[in-house]
Amino acid sequence: MKNRITRKNPIQAPSPVGNYSHLTIIPKDATMYALSGQIGVGQTGELPSLLTEQVKNTLKNIQIILETEGLNTDNVVKANIWATEEIDWDDFYRQWETMFGNPYPSMTIAYITALGLPDIKIEIDIWAAK
Repeated sequence: MKNRITRKNPIQAPSPVGNYSHLTIIPKDATMYALSGQIGVGQTGELPSLLTEQVKNTLKNIQIILETEGLNTDNVVKANIWATEEIDWDDFYRQWETMFGNPYPSMTIAYITALGLPDIKIEIDIWAAK
């Protein structure tokens, strides 16, 4: 298929330590989409206190924004994730798997001391291509 985004884990490199791909190849004629960092605020403006609930809302917000441009998770090429507290990986990967399936997009994760507002515990920005 022309203009296909390809995700790879080269056998020469160690296997990923999580649910991500080491390499995502974007066709040269693809349109790139950069989403601002999305947070766990709900549709009515509430921000849950639990990180797992913020993850759920954040992923839903990403999906909504992708859909407004006729995109889906197959178009996601990179996710940058910042968290202010330790992520419950079992819960996170369950939600991640439900949203993305395999092969996964490329990913960077960092723990930081604070995000834009004091109650935000996770922020995810997305790069997509079509």
